[in-house]
Amino acid sequence: MAVRDKILRPCRNAVLKGGLLAGRVDVVREKMLPYQWKALNDLLPQVEPSHAMENFRIAAGEKAGEFRGMVFQDSDVAKWLEAVAYSLAAHPDPELEAQADEAIDLVARAQQPDGYLNTYYTIVDPDHRWTNLADNHELYCAGHFIEAAVAYYEATGKDKLLQVVCRLVDHIDSMFGPEEGKKRGYPGHEEIELALIRLYRVTRDERHLRLAQFFVEERGKEPHYFQEEARARGLENFHHWGRLGCAYSQAHVPVREQKTAEGHAVRAMYLFSAVADLAQETGDEELFRVCETLWDSTVNRRMYITGGLGSQAHGEGFTIDYDLPSSRAYAETCAAIGLFFWGQRMLQLDPHGKYADVMERALYNGILSGMSLEGDRFFYVNPLEVSPKVAGIRHDHQHVTPTRQGWFACACCPPNLARLLTSLHRYIYSRSSQGLHVHFFADSEVQFVVDQAPVTLRQRTEYPWSGQVRLELALEQEAEFSLYVRLPGWCRKAQVKVNGEPLEDLARHLDKGYLVLARTWRSGDGVELDLAMPVEKVYAHPKVRDAAGRIALQRGPVVYCLEEADNGPDLHALVLAADPDFVVEVDPELQVPAITARGFRLEAVDPGLYAACEPKRVPVTIKAVPYFIWDNRSPGEMSVWIRSAWEA
Repeated sequence: MAVRDKILRPCRNAVLKGGLLAGRVDVVREKMLPYQWKALNDLLPQVEPSHAMENFRIAAGEKAGEFRGMVFQDSDVAKWLEAVAYSLAAHPDPELEAQADEAIDLVARAQQPDGYLNTYYTIVDPDHRWTNLADNHELYCAGHFIEAAVAYYEATGKDKLLQVVCRLVDHIDSMFGPEEGKKRGYPGHEEIELALIRLYRVTRDERHLRLAQFFVEERGKEPHYFQEEARARGLENFHHWGRLGCAYSQAHVPVREQKTAEGHAVRAMYLFSAVADLAQETGDEELFRVCETLWDSTVNRRMYITGGLGSQAHGEGFTIDYDLPSSRAYAETCAAIGLFFWGQRMLQLDPHGKYADVMERALYNGILSGMSLEGDRFFYVNPLEVSPKVAGIRHDHQHVTPTRQGWFACACCPPNLARLLTSLHRYIYSRSSQGLHVHFFADSEVQFVVDQAPVTLRQRTEYPWSGQVRLELALEQEAEFSLYVRLPGWCRKAQVKVNGEPLEDLARHLDKGYLVLARTWRSGDGVELDLAMPVEKVYAHPKVRDAAGRIALQRGPVVYCLEEADNGPDLHALVLAADPDFVVEVDPELQVPAITARGFRLEAVDPGLYAACEPKRVPVTIKAVPYFIWDNRSPGEMSVWIRSAWEA
């Protein structure tokens, strides 16, 4: 099929060498993974206990006790193992590997004789396994262990966890499917679908692909499985999250009929990722078109400027087009991560810069914001406006934490962050039969093969703080291939040189947002990019009520915000001047480029609550810092959208 002809393959052997992303990965490896291991083992004082490892000890019969934590607590262990796997692949660490092996041994001991693996049901309710797929996350947890097993096998060559999940999948396959006597159910929280496809790519066992396809295709069919399942449990009616209904789990209609992003944002991203994977593995053009339609709905009408998804706390998900409130946003860290995963799959199917643009927006804003600079405090939700006083009193802001937390009772986001950041090197480059795609700019190196001869590409850059990028090639022998270098959607002016010679008429070399540089390459050849990176005023669509008439500041891929630490309280009273005279300087404390600009503060002339006279404008200097870095100093207000002089 046509869709198969376009497929790219990610280069997993890339190595980050320096810069912002490498620094964030170093923090994960050196601080975050050890911190999370302590959290999983309840060794962190003054934070929410996890109980996750203790649950496995109880399920294995090695300790007495009760299950504690969320019903999906097992998944935190799986995500930690997956993150460790990616870290080990890039940075071997015998001590960390031994720690992971210890956890895997425990998981294996907790597996039941029939292959079943889930500590909640093993400890609490072994007689009612697979009876509440809508709510109880058995398949979701299985999916995360499958992903961890594949990653650990690829990183270390060790297959103990892979054997565990293959036995688990054998059990699941005996329970679910279209065959007579099997349950025609599917998970309330998607995840196993994409995990099974990852497993299939290792095992090449067609059963794994067929099971993933069944879970995707069965979803939303009538009679509705969740309703039937509820009746079997003695409940006459199934009410899934009130007015959201089955759309909460993207089960309102079959996937092929879905036109808009609905329901719980993380679940939607995992489902859509699986649909894209299926399109790739089966060559199903219709599934790819479904993904295109859903992508358009998600990123063009239901996504925050930060790449955040989910505009309400109820159901942790989508509402309607352009409903993107700033202070009440949910924008769960996991949802931005899920968008990144989905974008990568779309990019492999259709090498179009629009997918990488969204991935980059999510990464540098809605994802990196989820962890502190030190890597030991985390945001679950990522609103675009925060007032600690308001969040502390308003019922509709109770999901907002004005400062990052050490851990969570529902701690899905920190380990999800860890597994994405430790695997970032796998997303920078892709290979095709024509050559190499450079999707993202980061100080890095990658090796690939052309006509059985090795080629090394070294990328040198301080991106995202600088638009200067140099690509250097080292070859044992000259080779003919194409370099596809993405020109980011945010960039409105670029200069490109090949071996020092300016590349004229860039538009002639552009295809779907990528510069196509086809030639015979020799060792020492190089490509230089100068991506103009001025401060840009960004405007939301007028239908976005909270942002209409306001502006956000963006430089390169990085969205900026105002913090009380720099601008004082009442950020809503600040107005950007019509001629702001932007200045970019490195903040000495945060060590990142900050933006200063001319502006005004609105101050009351009349002390009354309402008055017939305009507030006065007091000239001030407004300072903005990258959104992802906010709340690394003193707690206080934050705002992305700023009043502009022409509005006031």
